[in-house]
Amino acid sequence: MRRFFSGLGQVLITAGVLLLLFVGYQLWGTGLYTAQQQSRLGSQFRTALEQAGSPTTPQFPSATTVKPTTPTTTTTPPPSPPEGEAVAHIVIPKIGVDKFVVEGVDTVQLRKGPGHYPATSFPGQQGNAGIAGHRTTYGAPFGNVDLLENGDEIDLTTLQGSFVYRVYEQLIVLPNDGSVLDPDPTRPAILTLTSCHPKFSAAQRIVVHAELEIPAGDVPLPAVVRPSTGSTKVVGGDLGGPAGSKLPTVLAGIVTAMVGGLWWFCFRLRRRWWVWLAGVVPFLAAFFVFCFYLEQILPNNI
Repeated sequence: MRRFFSGLGQVLITAGVLLLLFVGYQLWGTGLYTAQQQSRLGSQFRTALEQAGSPTTPQFPSATTVKPTTPTTTTTPPPSPPEGEAVAHIVIPKIGVDKFVVEGVDTVQLRKGPGHYPATSFPGQQGNAGIAGHRTTYGAPFGNVDLLENGDEIDLTTLQGSFVYRVYEQLIVLPNDGSVLDPDPTRPAILTLTSCHPKFSAAQRIVVHAELEIPAGDVPLPAVVRPSTGSTKVVGGDLGGPAGSKLPTVLAGIVTAMVGGLWWFCFRLRRRWWVWLAGVVPFLAAFFVFCFYLEQILPNNI
């Protein structure tokens, strides 16, 4: 019995240490990956702006010459931006957000930064432009989105120009309430930010709505909403998007267990500090690869 409880204690202690390492990876380690990706996305987006010669001030159509219509989905939509590539630059002065937005809201895309819902309009265009972002991991771009109040400014730059939105509403909804991404019939162009609620949980979603500022007598840029396909589809209206495949996580877990088991066996044969040190490096490397894939199958926006 003594050996049993001693072994059980060692197992529980090891499990606790691994759990703490995983939490540390999520809260701090993930931010390193996002920072690297944001640097790449920033260079990519600035280059695209220069090549497109995009105007800083967009030329909104006049209401007297263009009749506002609801964005429609066509059977032959124009090419969609590549998933995971930069499509906008978002700045929220009040909460210190300065990030580049990627196309797509699945697990892989949201690791790089805030993601644009493919089935919604683009910023500056008529309709509802939806953007999701993590609140506690991967740089937590929307970590303080709950502090936004009516009238707060949200700046967005796309290849069509720079746009200013003003917050007018904050909601707490269920994760499957995709209706918050629908156009608002009373407002021609709005922006919707979504993230998890409360922090460290994916039980609900916090939603911030903001309205586009446009000169009097003008209307928003026309929009064509592209049908979402593949992994970026908002399945069943789920605001978190789909999670990744479980197979890589299982394989990474098996490799980690094998490395850990070999490390333990070698240390049992020869209890020397250098044996322990020689084993901890490959084990941690395998473990963090496992964490990388494990995080993919967890709910998005945490």
